[in-house]
Amino acid sequence: MNWTVYLSGEIHSDWREKIMQGARENLLPVEFTSAVTDHEASDAAGDVLGVESDNYWRDHKSSKVNAIRSKTLIEQCDLAVVRFGDKYKQWNAAFEAGFCAALGKPYVTLHDEDIIHPLKEVDAAAMAWAKTPDEVVEVLKYVTTAKAV
Repeated sequence: MNWTVYLSGEIHSDWREKIMQGARENLLPVEFTSAVTDHEASDAAGDVLGVESDNYWRDHKSSKVNAIRSKTLIEQCDLAVVRFGDKYKQWNAAFEAGFCAALGKPYVTLHDEDIIHPLKEVDAAAMAWAKTPDEVVEVLKYVTTAKAV
């Protein structure tokens, strides 16, 4: 079986690349999908529907256009990894984790120990909590091959 893994969350570090590299190195049967990670492109997604003078309406249209992609990819994934970084609050990641939970999609959270408390509900619905991309790769290795690490 080939697994589809949706990578959600912060876009300001290389965590996605580390997980994808680890999956390649371990020859895991995994295909990765993700929301748009180009911040400017994401912010401008709704501009194709007309320029807005009010930032609220620009963000509103762009979030709806972006949701077409993220909603579809989450519905199609077998597993999601939701990354919460320390630099920015990732409200979108928390929303996507909730969407996974509502759909019954298993997800793994990826974050440092210092934000355990604010993420307690998100972590409670997760199937696992990882602190590093390497730990995520180890989870993927186990669930895709059914072999102990």
